[in-house]
Amino acid sequence: MALPARAWREYLQLTQEECARKLGISQAAYSQLETSNNPRKTTRNKLATALGINPEQLDC
Repeated sequence: MALPARAWREYLQLTQEECARKLGISQAAYSQLETSNNPRKTTRNKLATALGINPEQLDC
């Protein structure tokens, strides 16, 4: 998920801090999430909701 999550965040012109705030986590935790190759399904769904996209859009 690393590349799609970052690509969507940058496309939406959001910082890691802004995304982290939407998820209720620290920027450092968000950074780890963004570079994770295998996040939990619930985490992926929360990220998609925070970005305003469908979870499938985070698939490679």
